[in-house]
Amino acid sequence: MKRRILTDDHEAFRATVRAFLAKEVLPHYDRWERDGIASRDAWRAAGRQGLLGLAVPEEYGGGGTPDFRYSVVLAEEFTRAGAPGLAVGLHNDVIGPYLTGLATEEQKRRWLPGFCDGTLITAIAMTEPGAGSDLQGIRTRAEDRGDHWLLNGSKTFISNGILADLVVVVARTTPEGGAHGLSLLVVERGADGFERGRNLDKIGQRAQDTAELSFTDVRVPKENLLGERDGAFVHLMNNLAQERLGIAVAGIAAAEHLLEITTAYVKEREAFGRPLARLQHVRFEIAEMATECAVTRAFLDRCVEEHVDGGLDAVHASMAKWWATELQKRVADRCLQLHGGYGYMSEHPVARAFTDGRVQTIYGGTTEIMKEIIGRSLLG
Repeated sequence: MKRRILTDDHEAFRATVRAFLAKEVLPHYDRWERDGIASRDAWRAAGRQGLLGLAVPEEYGGGGTPDFRYSVVLAEEFTRAGAPGLAVGLHNDVIGPYLTGLATEEQKRRWLPGFCDGTLITAIAMTEPGAGSDLQGIRTRAEDRGDHWLLNGSKTFISNGILADLVVVVARTTPEGGAHGLSLLVVERGADGFERGRNLDKIGQRAQDTAELSFTDVRVPKENLLGERDGAFVHLMNNLAQERLGIAVAGIAAAEHLLEITTAYVKEREAFGRPLARLQHVRFEIAEMATECAVTRAFLDRCVEEHVDGGLDAVHASMAKWWATELQKRVADRCLQLHGGYGYMSEHPVARAFTDGRVQTIYGGTTEIMKEIIGRSLLG
């Protein structure tokens, strides 16, 4: 069925994104995969093309376009290209809202122009070796020293951790406050005591730098507090719906693309003297995946509409996130199986999609956490 949520302007933007990927990303992507990190030149190219800071007001160098559907197009095209290593979605849709919604005027003028032109790459540091989804378990602490915060602690699994120039750190500022004693502090590249550990060796998304970070007596200026002191819990909860929707959008786009290339493959590949597509089992597999994708697409587009109108709640964002990413995982597995031995070869798009997509059910809140959120809303 024809999608109804995108206009001609969104489709024109899609053409721009595809041209950018063809010129600035895909020719270099295999090297980035080997290196374990994308090029800063690509970030600056994305800035020049207007792909960064889409929702940032024009006065700070952004696109002035709060319409989340442009982010949807961006996520879909990067997913179809198999290029998650250049993490513009994280930059735009996860960290961007913190800077535009919580920053002071001085902070906006200091950080947003670079955020939009690609010279300031961002990360958010929440997860710790002993604390993932449980905010109460965060042990990184920041002590009020009058004119600065003294930050100590460590973080892990931080996307953009090596490249990041600005890191939004979730730290404990009131020890007895539990999850409500946390604040957001922005640590800038070069701060004394701020160190990056190894670039973590992942099974997928290898071009996306993911690092361990440590903070040892880092003096963070008071003017780098983002939002309210002890207000991080509320700030994080307010932005999670968009983060999870963005992950879901990538999930359904990946499933649809895998179905597309697998459908083409089984029409061409022969076994026992006839195309695989002539086998009833194969036809049933394709039929099931196509139906699941179509139903999921309808729900996801409805969630996007709700979000654009300002009405998407945490429960439906959680439904979208767990369902779309679990579908992506199932489709990737079934499509790899239909490709046989070729699907297991690392240079094949299906193999890369299989490993790149596996983390989708984990980051942004695991499937189990999503179900817990939904279950609590229904059962108390």
